[in-house]
Amino acid sequence: MLEWPLLSLLIWIPIAAAVAILAIGNRIESLVRPLALIATVVSLVLSIFLYVGFDNTTAAMQFVERMVWIEAFDIHYHLGIDGLSLPLILLTTLIGVLVVVGGWTIVDRPAYYMAAFLILQGLMVGVFSALDALLFYVFFEAMLVPMFLIIGIWGGPNRIYATIKFFLFTFFGSVFMLVGLIWLYLHGGSFAIADLHQLPIGLTAQIWLFLAFLIAFAVKVPMWPVHTWLPDAHVEAPTGGSVVLAAVMLKIGGYGLVRFSLPILPDAAAALDWLVIGLSLVAIVYIGFVALAQRDMKKLIAYSSISHMGFVTLGLFLAFAIARNTGEVSGAGLGISGAMVQMISHGFISGAMFLAVGVLYDRVHSRQIGDYGGVANTMPWFAMFAVLFFMANSGLPGTSGFVGEFMVIIAAFKANFWFAFLAGTTLILGAAYSLWLVKRVFYGNVANDAVAALSDLTRREWFLMVVLAAFVLGVGIWPFPLIEMMEASVQNLVEHIMQSKLS
Repeated sequence: MLEWPLLSLLIWIPIAAAVAILAIGNRIESLVRPLALIATVVSLVLSIFLYVGFDNTTAAMQFVERMVWIEAFDIHYHLGIDGLSLPLILLTTLIGVLVVVGGWTIVDRPAYYMAAFLILQGLMVGVFSALDALLFYVFFEAMLVPMFLIIGIWGGPNRIYATIKFFLFTFFGSVFMLVGLIWLYLHGGSFAIADLHQLPIGLTAQIWLFLAFLIAFAVKVPMWPVHTWLPDAHVEAPTGGSVVLAAVMLKIGGYGLVRFSLPILPDAAAALDWLVIGLSLVAIVYIGFVALAQRDMKKLIAYSSISHMGFVTLGLFLAFAIARNTGEVSGAGLGISGAMVQMISHGFISGAMFLAVGVLYDRVHSRQIGDYGGVANTMPWFAMFAVLFFMANSGLPGTSGFVGEFMVIIAAFKANFWFAFLAGTTLILGAAYSLWLVKRVFYGNVANDAVAALSDLTRREWFLMVVLAAFVLGVGIWPFPLIEMMEASVQNLVEHIMQSKLS
């Protein structure tokens, strides 16, 4: 195993590059973009080193780094990864490169734009690699600042409203998590997440703590009914902000449930699984209908994200229902594996769809579906990629969008037929709103002079589309490497959550 502090490098190289870019400012603009690109490419290469050196056969934490941070409270700078965090770090570093390339033409304060994204990338890697609960919380909260600035400075006309709503929702949820972490520290005397996993806790305390964590992570996912900040944030955010928000930041809520709620509070999770399953099914079905009613492309994709992220929370909590229904835990890991695959797949697909909308917006300066028509006549190569991404969003077999949802639906059948039936409606609703958009935007006669004047993809846009299409098809056709990467960690989690922690 490599001895380099790879996780620290992944966190701090982008942040150090951001500091250097801020020092340069817009005075030497020619250095800003190349420096940002170098930082993200180096991070991507280092994350590949993580993948190459990672041992798939063990659930133990790997690439561990630990040093005392605040000795008085036994708080450590403690990092490490397992099969649940590595795929998300790989996703984060890949999206970082694409966002920098996608934002190459930004002319409004490019130094600050690139610096904000680099800082955000470092903090997100910190969230996925933190093994100290307070360190996790610091990274979790600090992410608010760069995203707040990205939406608030480079966003649309209603960006101030969207940023304040985003900040208040997320900060409100985080307060409950902080209270829960303090209680756990006072009860167990440690912020180490591994120690918290072994901590015996009474059922009443578990339930209160579970609800506190659920509020914090549900806002991040986001789950219905605390989802209303997301469409506003997506609509007002610049393209790069929407891509990072959908592709990576939403996954932090699901990751928090995996790292905290399930293993620390398994008895409460088992007792309240009906609540999470119910909210997930509402999101899948109801928000699917809401997406069908949208006329703004970014808003449609935003509501689609909420619906598809419902599969993540559904899959994570099916394990208890499967165990109760079948009397065995052998199939309980299928839902969790499906949820993890869905998170990665949704990262590729949602990021690709927002980039596709950004390509059109850069040319026409409109997100309204009614302002388009016949785009395939003037941008045939772009239309090919965009239709692929929207078909993947509807769960087309052979794309990554099919794999995770199929695994979760099969797991739902093991738990309860009606869970599977309601979850399966996404195959109809997803196809309905995706095809509705595709038909009106890309096919038919050329709608107007603006569409008639469109030019096809630039070399930069070709790069973005090809990379994302490769991953959408690659995971859809051959998901085995991704599933194998997380298999040992998923099985370890299932064994862990099936053991009572009642004191």
